[in-house]
Amino acid sequence: MLDAAPTTEKLLEVNNIEVIYNHVILVLKGVSLHVPKGGIVALLGGNGAGKTTTLKAISGLLASERGDITKGSVSYRGEDLAGRDPADLVRSGVIQVMEGRHCFEHLTVEENLLTGAYTRKDGKAAIAADLEMVYDYFPRIKERRKSLAGYTSGGEQQMVAMGRALMSRPETILLDEPSMGLAPQLVEQIFEIVKKVNEEEGVTFLLAEQNTNVALRYAHYGYILESGRVVMDGPAAELRENPDVKEFYLGMSDEGRKSFRDVRSYRRRKRWLS
Repeated sequence: MLDAAPTTEKLLEVNNIEVIYNHVILVLKGVSLHVPKGGIVALLGGNGAGKTTTLKAISGLLASERGDITKGSVSYRGEDLAGRDPADLVRSGVIQVMEGRHCFEHLTVEENLLTGAYTRKDGKAAIAADLEMVYDYFPRIKERRKSLAGYTSGGEQQMVAMGRALMSRPETILLDEPSMGLAPQLVEQIFEIVKKVNEEEGVTFLLAEQNTNVALRYAHYGYILESGRVVMDGPAAELRENPDVKEFYLGMSDEGRKSFRDVRSYRRRKRWLS
């Protein structure tokens, strides 16, 4: 088993990027972050904060939505990713698991998994071994391997999407909203698998997640985005104990449980962006 603790080596660096859609809409406003090798880093914030855009800026998928990085840079292992083809990036070990699963509904679960190995050139035996590895992590989808993916549950489709990413033998997985639409028990199961893959396979994770509570229990480090800016970051254990994070994202304050809807957004923006 590999050491679960991340190293100090900066694998992925995002440096002060701005992203504009359709040459008009400014979405990210100077976002900076880094992901160490072997780490689990959480990108947190509400809907529309800029989490998915940040992941797409890294994976090269902005162009498909008429988005551009207009300032700053993204680098992986010290190499600038500007203009890199997303498929080439997958070959380099970086793959994004999109929000909403995006399985090939007309293919079986196993066929979906095998599409993740299309860039590999290490032979059928290695691919078959990794398929069994994926089934070890996701025994639930092994039982459904001959079923059409479109007829599986949301949780099973999330497992298929993650398993498909693992079949590419990635060094880093960009995981977008893995808990979306899933029951709490399934969310815990998904994050337990993320932790296990991180520890046993040495895969680095940058995950975008609205469920701050569960993300901060599994991540090593966290960044909180609001309106396209990083407003707070730190070790996950420290963020869990931060009064602002407790009140605004974990639903807790010194007076006890509090609804996020009861907190006026301008208060937190004034405190964090001042």
